[in-house]
Parts: sequence; structure tokens; C-alpha cells
Amino acid sequence: MQSPVTGGSQSRVLSGRQSCIGSETLVMCDGRTLSEDLAMRFFLLLAAALLTGAAAGAAPAGGSFASIDGGEIRLEDFRGRPVLVVNTASKCGFTGQYAGLQKLYDTYQAQGLVVLAVPSDDFNQELASAEEVREFCAVNYGLTLPMTEITQVTGPGAHPFYQAVRAETGFEPGWNFNKVLVAPDGSVAGTWGSAVKPGSSRIVNAVEKYLP
Repeated sequence: MQSPVTGGSQSRVLSGRQSCIGSETLVMCDGRTLSEDLAMRFFLLLAAALLTGAAAGAAPAGGSFASIDGGEIRLEDFRGRPVLVVNTASKCGFTGQYAGLQKLYDTYQAQGLVVLAVPSDDFNQELASAEEVREFCAVNYGLTLPMTEITQVTGPGAHPFYQAVRAETGFEPGWNFNKVLVAPDGSVAGTWGSAVKPGSSRIVNAVEKYLP
């Protein structure tokens, strides 16, 4: 152990490193001041936290939905295929897009595309029950694409899939018939609002990118 040195400065060993205390500044043995050392530690910790947060945000968007036909629909079962997830409603000005969704599904299903309709009453434009929704879609649009039960898609009670999308991209449905394209690896490949039709070049080109 070093003995104190009288005079204008005093030296001692701290945690195996020598530091010198002058009149105002603690200087590390490598020449950095204490404030510089603490700043470097802070920025290293901040960078690690940001990297950890980015990795968590990039987790695949998945989860299980209750199927309108009974049982469940697991997005993980569609890994390796693109999935277009659309929150829908039966009494909306965009309800006619059901026809476009079915056409898109018919066109690309054999190549692997999944189109998943997610009925939701978040915007107060859905029918009262899943049975009514299923009958409405069958009678008016002849839907054969997979469909979930009526599901919450916004807010803190949103389905885990939509929470994951929001965490990864910041996107949350602002109205009915918003579209989320999930890439074959589970990442979010694109998001579109209600006005972008299912057969638009923007959606078709994004989908075809992941088809054989």
C-alpha cells in the first residue's frame, strides 16, 4: 500500500488502477480524466441498450388467432410464405375490398401467399358476432381465404401480432382494411393504409418479391 504524499497532490491505488488527485481533477493512469472515463462508460452502456432494443424490436411478428371456423390460426405455421394480414369490417366504406383480397389470394395462393382477414370492431363498423361476419362474407364475397374471430387490433389490448408490428415498425391500424405484409422470415415487409387496394402495384410487387 502506498503511503500518503504530502503537498499539493496525493496518489493512491483504486481498483488496481493508479489515479492521481490534483487540486480539482481525478486523472486516470491512461491520461483520461474521471469525467471522460464516466462518459465513455455511459456511451458504451447506451449503445448496448440500443442494440438490445433493436434486436427485441426485430423479433418475428407472430402469434395465434382464433379462427372464425373454429380452432386456431398460427402465423408460425406460415413461416417460409408471405402473409398479408388485413383488419376488416363488414359495414365500412372499404368493405368492397374483400373482393380484391379474395382475388389476390386466388391469384397467388398456389405460389404460397396467405391472405388473412382479421375482422375487428375497433372502429365500430363490424357486425355483432363472428357467425354474422362469416355469413356476410360468404354470401356477398364468397370468401375462402382464412379469417379470424372478431379481434382487437389497436390500443393496449391489441392482439399480440399487432403489438409486435407496432413495436417493430410503429405502425398501428388507423382504420379498417389496413394491410400488413409479413415476410417469410416473420419480419414486417410492408404496411399500407385503407386507400391502398389489394390489387395495387404497391402490394402486388411487394408480394411477388417473396414468391417463387
